Amino acid sequence: MALAATAHVAHAHNRPAINTVGLWLFFVSETFLFSALLASRFYLAGTDRPEHLDQVLGLAITSVLLLSSVTAYGAETAMARGRRGLSVLFLTLTIVLGLVFFGGVVVEWSQAEFSQGEPYGTAFFSMTGLHASHVLSGVGMLLLALFLVLRGRFSADRHWGLEATIKYWHFVDVVWVFFYPALYLVG
Repeated sequence: MALAATAHVAHAHNRPAINTVGLWLFFVSETFLFSALLASRFYLAGTDRPEHLDQVLGLAITSVLLLSSVTAYGAETAMARGRRGLSVLFLTLTIVLGLVFFGGVVVEWSQAEFSQGEPYGTAFFSMTGLHASHVLSGVGMLLLALFLVLRGRFSADRHWGLEATIKYWHFVDVVWVFFYPALYLVG
């Protein structure tokens, strides 16, 4: 009797809506974290920015990350239309672009002519480091999604896992849209 009642309650809930609310609550909590880092950049260094900051590399990795949002959207849209092969292609491109972005950040860290002990350096390495860790976790999630797409676990009607992963990827990209000007353009 209790098992039947539990099953009835589980079916009474709208699982996709619950998943969506949970994902957005996660995004809100992450927004507080990234906002605190963004504010700390200006608290620590004001509007100061080193003159020798590699603007070309900063713009290049930003362009790569924004392009990865386009390919991620393509992967989700392709799956929603039942085009699994195209979804695989776009997911693979998104993963590659995410790794290129991460590699660009690593190159920039190795070329930086400022240290973590300087106010701007503290903000720069903290902001890019936390963001890069989110990019890497996003790449990991995209790899898992790609594996599941290849195994046939998603379809045009059932692809919440892929959709949630792509939303996370877009969120990480939007964070960079705020970090990039704060780090590279202000000053």
